[in-house]
Amino acid sequence: MKKNIAIVAGGDSAESVISLQSAKQISENIDTEKFNAFTICVKGSEWILKRDNNNDIIIDKDDFSFSINNEKTTFDCVFMAIHGTPGENGILQAYFDILKIPYTTSNQLTSALTFNKFVCNTYLKGFDILMAKSFFLRKNDEINPEKIIKKVGLPCFVKPNNGGSSFGISKVYEEKDVVGAVNKAFDEDDEIIIEEFIEGTEISCGLLKTNKKEYIFPITEIVSENDFFDYEAKYTNGMAQEISPARISKNIEEQCKQLSMEIYKFLNCKGIVRIDYIINNNQLYFLEINTVPGMSENSIVPKQIRTMRLSISDIFTEVLEDALSR
Repeated sequence: MKKNIAIVAGGDSAESVISLQSAKQISENIDTEKFNAFTICVKGSEWILKRDNNNDIIIDKDDFSFSINNEKTTFDCVFMAIHGTPGENGILQAYFDILKIPYTTSNQLTSALTFNKFVCNTYLKGFDILMAKSFFLRKNDEINPEKIIKKVGLPCFVKPNNGGSSFGISKVYEEKDVVGAVNKAFDEDDEIIIEEFIEGTEISCGLLKTNKKEYIFPITEIVSENDFFDYEAKYTNGMAQEISPARISKNIEEQCKQLSMEIYKFLNCKGIVRIDYIINNNQLYFLEINTVPGMSENSIVPKQIRTMRLSISDIFTEVLEDALSR
């Protein structure tokens, strides 16, 4: 019997549009001989099953089900496609744990830990992983540009602390611009992280570990036409080159793949993740981890899968079967 799969998309972050594009590609590439796929759009308290002709149906949150003509349909597994809250930070994972519905991402603890950049970095430092110096601020904390620059130097990056999107990020070159960049980041989040700028080559490693197999996809080199890989560069054609496989040495490639698998293990990740680094003086500096990476046609991981000449449909099947087996 086919399993019912809920592709959960949308969410409450600025990347909801990208999430819906991810859901579209997931839906189009799910093996329909094995699965019945349903796209559920989540926005605040409004959870809707999307159907043709805008004949949408409200989801019953008591048991995550929907009904048509008094016939109830429940779900065997969730394919998470929300980038940001509440699908990448552990909130929905906790909900599905209560209902005992398996899902394709890491568990609630891992999702919450990895979503918080400062907490994730602090944790990984315990494993001697290299990363930029950083300065952490909460809303209403004193903003002392001199103290910040003394810690991280110039230029530096000012980022919202929670989330994987590129909204609210600034690259700051002068001390006088720190306060404005901090306030911009606070428009997106109540916590921010200010990081040292590390000159080098940016790369991204996608990987997947199931009970049966391990996949490390071809590493992607990212060359932004903007000053850094911001939202415009990520999602505007021609604004960035995403080169797979990356133009890096074999030694760095092997180091990156090994380190990525170690981080995956240290954090107890599940499903497909993407880990970003900067290469500086032949050393890898950890940037961030995305536990629900983009799955749209133009997203990095699907491009990596195609470069590896694997079927995206087959990979999605493995992800779902692994989640169902937990």
